[in-house]
Amino acid sequence: MRAIVQHKYGPPEQLSLREVDTPSPKAGEVLVKIHAAGVNDWDLGLLYGKPIFMRLFIGLFRPKIAIIGCEIAGVVEQIGSEVTRFKPGDKVYGDLSDSRFGGYAEFVSVRHDALAHMPSNLSFAQAVAIPHAGLLALQGLRDIAELSRGQSVLINGAGGGLGTLGLQYAKLVKARVAGVDSERKQEYMHLLSFDKVIDYEQEDHTESGIQYDIILDNKSTHSPFKVIKALKPGGIYLSIGGDSWRVTQYALLKK
Repeated sequence: MRAIVQHKYGPPEQLSLREVDTPSPKAGEVLVKIHAAGVNDWDLGLLYGKPIFMRLFIGLFRPKIAIIGCEIAGVVEQIGSEVTRFKPGDKVYGDLSDSRFGGYAEFVSVRHDALAHMPSNLSFAQAVAIPHAGLLALQGLRDIAELSRGQSVLINGAGGGLGTLGLQYAKLVKARVAGVDSERKQEYMHLLSFDKVIDYEQEDHTESGIQYDIILDNKSTHSPFKVIKALKPGGIYLSIGGDSWRVTQYALLKK
């Protein structure tokens, strides 16, 4: 099969299109013929080997992961033993970040629990935009914060995949949602029905005096000491990504 292969850290120009062996599904795995693959922060981090401390896990001087690609949508080609949820011909999509990646290829063999049946009303290109950002939104708002009716949530970096999918879950549980992003995304965010839209170039949400039950932060642009001012007493702050030094600060100050 053809695959986009990475041999060193650096910009996309160092990637190469190669012929590699097509994988065979092991027990509990599904071989998927890939029709669409996503590009997100995970992939860029693997490509450049950043933040630097991540190289302790992904390869200090050379990448351990030769074929990156976190999100896929495609068709089941073959199933391994012990797989009962899928059959050849099923349309599927999934997040490979916990399953060795491999989305930038014609085929990938992946654990069955990393996949889900693709909604019939979505194209492959539409479906592939959902898995990683959608899982992060659910893990943060549903599983960790346990967002509930009537609560307020602020999403920083709200105009991307995580923010737009997080908004939909928050609206589903009848929460109030404010979104922070650049001016060029304001009109789009209004169309999505954020209750409040904030242009970070015009307003600092940590200095507005408004406090939230939950902050879902996709950018980590503020220090913990500023963020705390925008949280209600007992509020929950969730750092999903952004500046590595800020994320480290949040981790060190975690209660």
